[in-house]
Amino acid sequence: MREAKTASTRDGAMRILVLGLNHAPEPVGIGPYTAGMVAALAAAGHQVRLVTAKPYYPGWRVDPAAARPFYRREWEESVDVWRCPLYVPRTPSGARRIAHHLSFALAALAPMLVAAARFRPDLVLTIAPSLLSVPLARLAAWLAQARLWIHVQDFEVEAAFATGLLEGAGCIARVARRFERASLGSAQQVSSISPQMCRRLEQKGVLPDCVTEFRNWADTDRVTPTAHASGYRSEWGLGNRHVALYSGNIGNKQGIEILVEVARRLAAREDIVFVVCGEGPHRAQLEARAAGLSNLQFRPLQPAEHMGALLALASVHLLPQCAGAADLVLPSKLGNMLASGRPIVATAAPGTGIAQEVAGCGLVTPPGDAAAMAAAIGSLIDDGQRAAALGAAGRQRAEACWSRSTILDGFLQRVEALAG
Repeated sequence: MREAKTASTRDGAMRILVLGLNHAPEPVGIGPYTAGMVAALAAAGHQVRLVTAKPYYPGWRVDPAAARPFYRREWEESVDVWRCPLYVPRTPSGARRIAHHLSFALAALAPMLVAAARFRPDLVLTIAPSLLSVPLARLAAWLAQARLWIHVQDFEVEAAFATGLLEGAGCIARVARRFERASLGSAQQVSSISPQMCRRLEQKGVLPDCVTEFRNWADTDRVTPTAHASGYRSEWGLGNRHVALYSGNIGNKQGIEILVEVARRLAAREDIVFVVCGEGPHRAQLEARAAGLSNLQFRPLQPAEHMGALLALASVHLLPQCAGAADLVLPSKLGNMLASGRPIVATAAPGTGIAQEVAGCGLVTPPGDAAAMAAAIGSLIDDGQRAAALGAAGRQRAEACWSRSTILDGFLQRVEALAG
């Protein structure tokens, strides 16, 4: 077995087994990045098998088209995709989220064991969330005598405590944090999506030599600073008003409820309309809060192929975030906001990853401060020259720091160095 694997590494082609909860056709969140990653590995000539769940995000409902059969095997861009069933709660509370992640890990057990025995990977790469899947990936790597790579999209344990999904004290908290530390320390390579999150990995005991940055990318070809009026203006009856746009998941980590209060504070500004475009478990609650506000519209998540037109709709992009979630996540939507050439108003504490990414490309206000956020939006709307300069700087930053080809090329080099 070892001789065959050495030969496969010598000629440059490796067998790579990826375990990830989210994948295409999920349009937002982690799914598009998993899809881009495995496609890049396959395009580089590696044999790739992906064990993933049936698509359910961001609506928290399994796509009816994928409901049957119980397990599915598909080929997507030369990637062998094994889809597993899982429990998807309609209202994802803390306990239900744990059950959700555990159900995926249990369902993925058989496909991962089969892959370890028959596919015999050189490298096993798993994506967190879900951290509960790491022991399964570690087992597969051990059976196949392969290297293990953990890619952290967000620190789900800390985020669950920070946003109130789990209580932050007691036995559960201690067990969860010990499990996280042990899981992260079991891999030969651990990556995350921002410098701040990589430093956090080291604080959790991962050796610095084992940490690498592998950030999410922007679609700088599809999302451009177009000067043409978006077709959404006429479709949604927006007229010539300035649009303050939020697009993406409507969940507990976003702190999105602040936008209702901000819209209320700017209700007298007839030249500004707020558009919240997305899906998620907190959307109904948010719509109830916004009842009676004529300057706030809710729209469904739009197809990925229309992302450029949607982001071009904005005069200002909105990026709210919970104070407690600082540097536990870096919203993937940020790269495309920058690429659109429109300024951003974000809520973040000074020195955090979001604040540093937005600096020079928008304005940053304190988390939870609706008055400050409303003032920032109004100031950008009233100062078109400043808004244009910040937007142009954002586009330059997207091209320099969020380029898909540059990020994936660096990732491929690191993969080959690790497996070699």
